Amino acid sequence: MHINIGGLLAKRAQLSPKLEGLYDVANNLRLSYAQFNARVDQAANMISALGLKKGDRVALLLMNSIEFVEGFLACAKLGLVVVPLNWRLVPDELEFILKDSGSTVLIFGGEFTANVDELHARGAKTDLTQWLYVGPDTNCPKYARSYSALTKVAAATPVNITAGEDDMLYIMYTSGTTGLPKGVVHTHNTSFWAIATLSATADMRLYDRFLLTLPMFHVGALLPLMVCIYNGLSCVMQRAFDPATTWKLIEAEKINVAMLVPAMVNFMLQAPEIETVDAACLRYFFCGAAPVPDHLVLSYDKREIPVLQIYGLTETCGPVCLVSLDDYMEKLGSTGKAFMHTDVRIIDAETGKDMPANTPGELITRSKHNMIEYWNREKATAETLRDGWLYTGDIARMDEDGYVFIADRSKDMIISGGENVYPAEIEGVLLTHPKIREVAVIGQASAKWGESPLAVVVKADPSLTEEEVLGFANGKLSRFKLPKVAVFIDEIPRNPSGKVLKRVLREQFPDDAPE
Repeated sequence: MHINIGGLLAKRAQLSPKLEGLYDVANNLRLSYAQFNARVDQAANMISALGLKKGDRVALLLMNSIEFVEGFLACAKLGLVVVPLNWRLVPDELEFILKDSGSTVLIFGGEFTANVDELHARGAKTDLTQWLYVGPDTNCPKYARSYSALTKVAAATPVNITAGEDDMLYIMYTSGTTGLPKGVVHTHNTSFWAIATLSATADMRLYDRFLLTLPMFHVGALLPLMVCIYNGLSCVMQRAFDPATTWKLIEAEKINVAMLVPAMVNFMLQAPEIETVDAACLRYFFCGAAPVPDHLVLSYDKREIPVLQIYGLTETCGPVCLVSLDDYMEKLGSTGKAFMHTDVRIIDAETGKDMPANTPGELITRSKHNMIEYWNREKATAETLRDGWLYTGDIARMDEDGYVFIADRSKDMIISGGENVYPAEIEGVLLTHPKIREVAVIGQASAKWGESPLAVVVKADPSLTEEEVLGFANGKLSRFKLPKVAVFIDEIPRNPSGKVLKRVLREQFPDDAPE
C-alpha cells in the first residue's frame, strides 16, 4: 500500500461513503465521507492550479474549520508541505516562521486580516507570493484572492496521488529553548505510524463520534483527525473551545471520545452545564500537553467519566505514553505505559544508562513516528535525535510495572493553558528594555491556566516598575506568553558555569499566580 495521508480519506470515502465524516459546528456543515473527500479533491485541484510543485510549503492561518481540514488534506494529496500557524502569534513571530519555512502561499482567515495586512506590507521579509483569503468575498483584501471563489470553479475530480511515504507532510513549529521557534518535520510515513500507534493502543473505534476541540495547529488535534479518517470515526469539530458549548455538544452529538488539555478539563468541571447534561455516551477524555492534577481525575471519576493522561510531543507526532481505562485510577498520576510501536527509557542524562525503577531521569523514546528533523536546525536535530532515540529533555520515573510518571521538564518550559511557553523567548524580549539588567522567567502555579509566567528582574534603573515590565512585553509576545507578575531582586542565582538556577528561584517565589 502506498502511504499518503490524503489518500487515506479517499479510501475511507470508498469504504464508508454514507458515514458522517465531519461536522463543522461553527458553519453547521455536515459531510459524509464521500462529500468530505469530494471537497478535498476540489480544494486540491484549486491549489494545484496555483502552479506549486511537490515540496512547496503552504501556510495555514485558520481557526478550526472545513477550510483548514480540506486545505491540509488537499496539500497532502498533492505532495505539498503544510505549515500550520498558531493564530495566537503576533506578526513578528509569524514573519519568522513564514521566512524560516520558506512558505510561498498563505491561506488565512478573515479574523486575522490585520496581522496579515502587516505581514504583506513587510514585502520580502517573507517568501510569500500568493495570499488566499477565507471569509466573505466583500472583505477580501486587494492583495489576496478569495479561497471560496477559486474553489467553487475548480473541478471535484479525483486527484492523481503520486507523493507520500518519506515525502514531507508538514512542518509544525514549536518554541525553542533559545527563543527561536523550531520547525518539526513529519512525513507521510511518520504520520501513518503515529496513526497506527494510537489506533493499536487507544479505544477509538469505527462509528465512534470524536470531539475535536484543540486548535488544529497542534499535533494533539491533527493526529486525532487522521485517526478518525483511518478508523472511520465521525469527527465533530469546534471552531474554538468553550466549556458550556463542549458539554452541550457531548450530549447533542453523542460524543464518545475527546482530546483536551488540563486547563480545559478544569474549566469544564466548573461549568454549570456539568450538572445538567447527559454524558452517558462519553467513554473517556484524553488529557495531555501537561501533567494532569490528581484532583481533576478524581473529580471526573466520581461522575464516571475517566480522564486518561496522555504524554506526547510534537516531535513524536503525538504518541509516547498513555494510561489505560483499566489502570488510570490504580496508577493515579501516571501517564501510563509506552504506546504500541513505541519504546521508552528513563536514563541518566550524563552516562546514558537506564535508571532503576522509581528513580528520576531523562525520558527518551524510539519509534517510527519520531520526527525526521528540525527544519534548518542541524545542531538541534543532532542533539535531540541520537542513535534512533529522541531525547525529550523531560524528567520522569518509571515504576517496576513500566508505568511512567512525568516529574519535571529539564528545559524549564512553562505550559500555560496547554500552550508551550519557553522562558528564553520572554527573557529575550524583556532584556531589550533599557531599565532591565537581568531577567529570568519561571512558571507559577495557576488554578486557571496550569502555569503562568513570572518575570524575576534585576533593575538597571531604580525607577523601573512592575507595570513598565509587564507593559513592555505587551504586543511583542502572544498574550498567553505574557508575564502575569514581575518581581525584583538584587542578583539572579547562577551555578559556577553561569547557568541560572531556576530551581532556586522557584523555591524563592513559591506563591501561586494571581487570577
